[in-house]
Amino acid sequence: MVISMTQKERMEAGLVYDPLDTEIMADQAQRLELMYEFNTSRPSEFEKRTKLLNEMLGKMGDGCYIEPPFRANWAGKHLYLGNNVYVNFNLTIVDDADIFVGDRVMIGPNVTIATANHPISPELRARSLQYNRSVCIGNNVWIGAGAIIVPGITIGDNTVIGAGSVVTKDIPANVVAVGNPCKVLREIGENERTYFYKKERIDWENLES
Repeated sequence: MVISMTQKERMEAGLVYDPLDTEIMADQAQRLELMYEFNTSRPSEFEKRTKLLNEMLGKMGDGCYIEPPFRANWAGKHLYLGNNVYVNFNLTIVDDADIFVGDRVMIGPNVTIATANHPISPELRARSLQYNRSVCIGNNVWIGAGAIIVPGITIGDNTVIGAGSVVTKDIPANVVAVGNPCKVLREIGENERTYFYKKERIDWENLES
């Protein structure tokens, strides 16, 4: 028995679908108006920005901040932020599928997080079809400036992704990972509790309250 599904239902089921479907595009168009309003708001309009983000995003936890401009083809409908997430300017997300971001995450400027992918099959790509895979970023992660995260990736807690990295495979927790393709450079350990930059020591006695 053949089960008939709308293109939006196919999208939500993770199947290959047509992103130019009229129902999908109409939904996107309404949401993009909110993103335009957010990106053209004044720096002094903090309350307006917060209100818009709560309308735009799938979830915005407490203490979150996104610096405009912010680009998303669903205006963040599928972006779920934990608490105390800081996003610097020019974040671009292709949020056709869910993007989960944990607590206390820092995202540097010019970062791209994509969930949409296109089949390798030339016949399917000629029809502009695509499919989507979610991205999961753990707690206390730092994504460096200009990093690119491709569909289907998971990044573990406390990990640092170096600036300019292209993350094409899952990255475990508690590591520094860099490069194109992004690979684990080292585990985060005692050295990071001693030095904050090269051989410059952390003055813990003056930081602990």
